Amino acid sequence: MAEPLTPSLTQPATGADGREASAAGVVSPAEISAVLDRVLEYSEQQDWRGYDKHDALNGTLVRALFGWSRWSRLLAIQAVMRSPINLRPLLRQPKVDNPKGLALFVLGLLDRYALDGAPRDLQRARTLIARLDAVAVPMEGGAYAWGYQYPWQDLGFYAPSGMPNAVVTAFVCEALLAAHRSLGEADLLARVAASIPFFLGSLRHLKDEADELCLSYMPVDMRMRVLDVSILIAAVLAEFADQSGETQWLTPARRLARYVVYRQTAYHAWFYTDPPSDSPIRHDNYHTGFILDALWRYMQASGDMGWEERYWRGMDFYAENLFEPSGAPRWMSDQAYPYDIHGAAQGILSFARHPARYGALAQRCARWALDEMYDPEGRFYYQRTRWYTKRFTFLRWCNAWMVRALAALARSQQHETH
Repeated sequence: MAEPLTPSLTQPATGADGREASAAGVVSPAEISAVLDRVLEYSEQQDWRGYDKHDALNGTLVRALFGWSRWSRLLAIQAVMRSPINLRPLLRQPKVDNPKGLALFVLGLLDRYALDGAPRDLQRARTLIARLDAVAVPMEGGAYAWGYQYPWQDLGFYAPSGMPNAVVTAFVCEALLAAHRSLGEADLLARVAASIPFFLGSLRHLKDEADELCLSYMPVDMRMRVLDVSILIAAVLAEFADQSGETQWLTPARRLARYVVYRQTAYHAWFYTDPPSDSPIRHDNYHTGFILDALWRYMQASGDMGWEERYWRGMDFYAENLFEPSGAPRWMSDQAYPYDIHGAAQGILSFARHPARYGALAQRCARWALDEMYDPEGRFYYQRTRWYTKRFTFLRWCNAWMVRALAALARSQQHETH
């Protein structure tokens, strides 16, 4: 692989078309609040349902056109996903709930509620938690988990609609843990407790040693080790242990975290899979952010800060190699385009956590997203390629992620002023 790029984060910020960024890239709390009002209103008008990046198999017309073999499913997903226009309405695909998207909205709404105590934000969060209950998948032994509401074919697996997976369940648990932290209601913590048997009992143990544990993405026969899976579960277990007092969960949490931390490269990055050859994804934007966010949550909840230096070096790699000086999110460390709104949101979220060190970059990411990817109707566009912008919106991928990110940035700004 080529050496990572290391653009200077101190050089003047320029947009994707070479223009200088506006007014030092500052996004005010008032602007964030106004945008969040519009985006939440738009999303609520959609009944919190939408199309999704990988949902091409959700309509009967796609099966008729492409067939239903492994390779035809892959072809259909890639063709619909890469189209410069949104083909889903033409293919008669339904808009559906996305549990990860609902969880992201909950997290953003809880941050807003913490900022101003607005009853409407809390009521919306409660409504979406009830929706999460409605789409939970019951497992053997009373466990609960969540998955995408559409069939999904990847290189390493096929998941029928509703198949629970570790990443979606981890994000839902993160939202429930945040709600419990905010509201103190025991039933929220009980929902997370019901997911632990899914994580540790239903998922395949792809590596199981005394000091390291790697779990599979889904409870099916799969061998692909996706690195963010294990660290996301580690963060959930550590936070649950912290909030419940059930400290026995810290042992598997540390084993899961150690497995991922020890796959960090000599130049402080992570590949998507272990080994890297199992996926064409290399050092990409948002999966790197997932790992860093989950590692920080694990360390904060467990008090186990022994990997803090590795964390900071990983954050520096992320900042220097996966974002343009303008704040635009690079697709991978060695590939700029497409600039994806999910990457912008992930950058805002990760960098806003440390305003003293990365606050200016968080602002530039937000400024870029608002200047280049925001429609005042209350929605964010999907991607910007080198030649054009895909001006359609996936509710989870675009709006939910930006609600989560901008609300976190607003909380960060509030903490800086107190």
